[in-house]
Amino acid sequence: MNGISGIVQNKVLMVSILCWFVAQCLKVIFTMIQYRRFDFSRFVGSGGMPSSHSSFVVGLANSIGLVEGYQSTFFALALVFALVVMYDAAGVRQSVGKQATILNQIFEILKNHGGSGKEYEKLKELVGHTPLEVFFGALLGIVLSYVII
Repeated sequence: MNGISGIVQNKVLMVSILCWFVAQCLKVIFTMIQYRRFDFSRFVGSGGMPSSHSSFVVGLANSIGLVEGYQSTFFALALVFALVVMYDAAGVRQSVGKQATILNQIFEILKNHGGSGKEYEKLKELVGHTPLEVFFGALLGIVLSYVII
């Protein structure tokens, strides 16, 4: 098994990609339900329910655990990787989103009060995840990996 055929036959990798894809599709569906409009950017964008980052890395870790064993070094590595990604998604990147919201408000006030005349590009506010979004992303990764592996 070389090249593309080997990659496609790697069940662990395919499950991980499927976890990401399903999470991104769910974001589009939830946006359609909530705002009654189709927003393609939700398919490729970060942030929102469920966390595709969490789904991707937890699907990877659990698939490795199922294939290689939960006692394996590979599973330990994947689990630590997943925990770092989930911490980052709910901690650091969520804080970045909150800071972007505040900066956008400041830019708007400056613009409305004759600021420097410089146009500010609005910063992306939906960057990270709430702990609940991370939890449901991880749960999606666990469920899909058990179903498929």
